[in-house]
Amino acid sequence: MRITIDVTPRDFAALKESIKNSNPVDIAEGLEELDDQQAVKYFRMLPKDTAAEVFAYLSSGMQQNIVDAIKDFEISHIIDELFVDDAVDFIEEMPAGVVKRVLSNLPADKRDIINNFLKYPEGSAGSIMTIEYVDLKEHLTVAEAFDRIRRDGVDKETIYTCYVIDTARRLLGAVSVKTLLLSSLNDRIGDIMDRDIIFASTSEDKEGITNDFRKYGLLAMPVVDNENRLVGIVTVDDVLEVQEEEATEDFEIMAAMSPSDEPYMKTSIWKLSKNRILWLMLLMLTATITGSIIGGFEDALAVMPVLVTFIPMLMDTGGNAGSQSSTLVIRGIALEEIETSDILKVWWKELRVSVICGGALAIVNFGRILIMNRSASIGFSVSLALLVTVVLSKSVGCLLPLFARKCKLDPAVMAAPVITTIVDAGALLVFFGIAKAVFHI
Repeated sequence: MRITIDVTPRDFAALKESIKNSNPVDIAEGLEELDDQQAVKYFRMLPKDTAAEVFAYLSSGMQQNIVDAIKDFEISHIIDELFVDDAVDFIEEMPAGVVKRVLSNLPADKRDIINNFLKYPEGSAGSIMTIEYVDLKEHLTVAEAFDRIRRDGVDKETIYTCYVIDTARRLLGAVSVKTLLLSSLNDRIGDIMDRDIIFASTSEDKEGITNDFRKYGLLAMPVVDNENRLVGIVTVDDVLEVQEEEATEDFEIMAAMSPSDEPYMKTSIWKLSKNRILWLMLLMLTATITGSIIGGFEDALAVMPVLVTFIPMLMDTGGNAGSQSSTLVIRGIALEEIETSDILKVWWKELRVSVICGGALAIVNFGRILIMNRSASIGFSVSLALLVTVVLSKSVGCLLPLFARKCKLDPAVMAAPVITTIVDAGALLVFFGIAKAVFHI
């Protein structure tokens, strides 16, 4: 349940009592709504353990404000209480000066761990994993495993799945708490563990891991190094964050904007403008192609000015048809339902869809023109151009994202704005070509 923090003067003890049992996420949302000075004041009133949890859910801008306002020993306590993956995420977002201050106030062991995590490439499994997991040896009994979980599991991010390793920390298998509960206390871990487990390497792309979580219904996934040694785990909350980041980035690219990591309400108008204006300028310049095509057919338009009235309909229909195909293909690529090797299958399917859709639109359009313009020749030429435009649009819409993926580019780049620009030019060439042939102009 969301909470609202009262910023009017009141008894601090009463305020601390009111938020003591609140969810850290709700407290973080409440702090985000305050100005920087008030947020820092109320953050410092939180119990130490709660403060660390709340800190993990704050935006990077609010985190920096708090770090700038509190003392070194307070920084040390907060970062030391964070799970390693949350601490790494925070440090990656901060300016160099803040990072230096934070790391200098951490215990040496925690600092070494964080520095090791920062060496993993951005976007890799190693960059989002955590080391807060429970490991077991295969010679242990279930009773001994429970003792170990009770002893070590308090500060772990998850204990539902425990990972079985040998003396060299090589990953052997996994066992869930459910399996432990349903087994005899004298059973050996090596006899009840699952040896066929899904795991990732530290260099594996984090977006690919999210698909494995969805495909296999995982709550956590072990991460191993090149020698199959267990070095960490990725949990489902980290995967949800990755999915949100990737979805946001794709939406922004598909809408012809440069991706931004900051929340909309926290982003300045200058940065919002900068993220959009370059794309808008590029699309504006490429749109001059359509103007040049129209200019090249001035003679035809002078003979039959009525043709101009059908240009917006053809261009809009072509853009919409292309966007439909590109959206479905981009989604299929993201969910790993479509591979680049499927390019001919995808094109053949979209070709048949475009013939059906384009045919239906052409028939309706022909009837409309026949009634309104009372000209079968105009209706035929415009409707035929509409059919060809839809076929062209859907072909371009399905092929360009796959071509981008083949070239190691983000398929979202080939979304509506780019496809519309290409389709507009193609639609005009088709329309004027058919019109000149039909009316001999």
